[in-house]
Amino acid sequence: MTTTVRRAGAFALVGTGGLLVPAVSRATPQLVAAVAGRVPFTDRLTSQAVATVAGTLPFIAIAVLALYVIDEGFVFELFARPGDREDGRLYGLAGFSLAIAGLALLAMQFALPMTVFSTAVFILSYGNLAEHLVRAWRPDPAVATAGFVAGGSVLGFGAGLATVALTPGSVPPATLAFFAVSGALLASLLRAVLFARDDPLVMVSAALLLWLFADLGVTVSPVRVGVALAVTGIFGYVSYWLDAASIPGMITGVLLGLLTIVLGDYGWFAMLITFFGVGALSSKFRYDEKLDRGVAQENEGARGSGNVLANSLMALVAVVGFAASPTHVPVSPDVFLYAFAGAVAAAMSDTLSSEIGGLFDEPRLITTFERVAPGTDGAVTWQGELAGIAGAGLIAAIAVAFESVQPLGALVIVGAGILGMTADSLLGATVEGRYFGNQVVNFLATVVAAVAGGGVALALGAV
Repeated sequence: MTTTVRRAGAFALVGTGGLLVPAVSRATPQLVAAVAGRVPFTDRLTSQAVATVAGTLPFIAIAVLALYVIDEGFVFELFARPGDREDGRLYGLAGFSLAIAGLALLAMQFALPMTVFSTAVFILSYGNLAEHLVRAWRPDPAVATAGFVAGGSVLGFGAGLATVALTPGSVPPATLAFFAVSGALLASLLRAVLFARDDPLVMVSAALLLWLFADLGVTVSPVRVGVALAVTGIFGYVSYWLDAASIPGMITGVLLGLLTIVLGDYGWFAMLITFFGVGALSSKFRYDEKLDRGVAQENEGARGSGNVLANSLMALVAVVGFAASPTHVPVSPDVFLYAFAGAVAAAMSDTLSSEIGGLFDEPRLITTFERVAPGTDGAVTWQGELAGIAGAGLIAAIAVAFESVQPLGALVIVGAGILGMTADSLLGATVEGRYFGNQVVNFLATVVAAVAGGGVALALGAV
């Protein structure tokens, strides 16, 4: 067994102690009541305080020992990361334990669901262990990432089931599975772009995302979760196999796809996957020629997480808004459908206009119409504009086919996509490179399209 596997196993053992928190939260009130003989208001406060201390103190104690007591010996070598050895302090273990203590405090004092707490802790604890076990067997980054997601999902789901058994209340297994997989995907994505020492941030971020889903009270269908897992898993594998996305880009796409199917609908996913697929193919189209012209995407057209998020984050916001309406947001769910479709149409339009338009000579700057070199920010060609309009039309056609959008609604989506594409070019000619990077400009363009699509739908009574 390698050192990294042993260390991951030791951290997983500490994380397993997180199940003491829901157990303590259930047992403490009865113990206080038995001692007091009654449970007036003051005793309930005492019960809550005792439970909080009992749940958080063990992990605080571990952090104190890691920072000030354990500086050598077997335990130190078991938990030490390379950076820890330089200072003789177990910073990694301390941060990990304090993150668990902080989440326990949120669970006991601020209504973080216990299932969310235990799921997030086990996702990181056992996802990390699974990843290192896989790396010891096959040192392939993609396979190791799959190991993290699979291990974190399975053990996170198991922790959720155990927590339901330990605490009052009930959470459907399908919801627990959705929490576990979406949390594992987010954790895997964050680990791909951060460092090992940022694991506490990863754990807390996963817990906050799951807390949001729990607060929305989303009804999760077992069939839809199963379909989402199968479809997005295949999509992720194919995109990586075709070199259409980097590993972080693949994880981001899979996470977005999962959330779109579960929180939105199959038609929403059809629009999103069409953008990913057609966008990837357009990036690969005549790639060598684009490379010679200086307009090719980096990494041989494989899109990273930043690119995927820049083009899809606004669509994800619309999906969450759809799930939150009308109970949490007093707006018709159909408004968010048009915001989503508008954002995806803009991303599709901009991608096709850039990838196709970049193959033609004599582009003109959109603000002055002067001729500029290919690849200049804000440059457009009539061929690229036509390709962009066709891309927006394709997204609108999918919305008509899958979401029963009427012809007027299709025009709204096409118009939002063209507006977003135009906004991207205008921003490229004015502020890109000076104030913002390409990814920020792409995101702002999708914001313009989403606001336009959703705003017009709202004004027209959701079309």
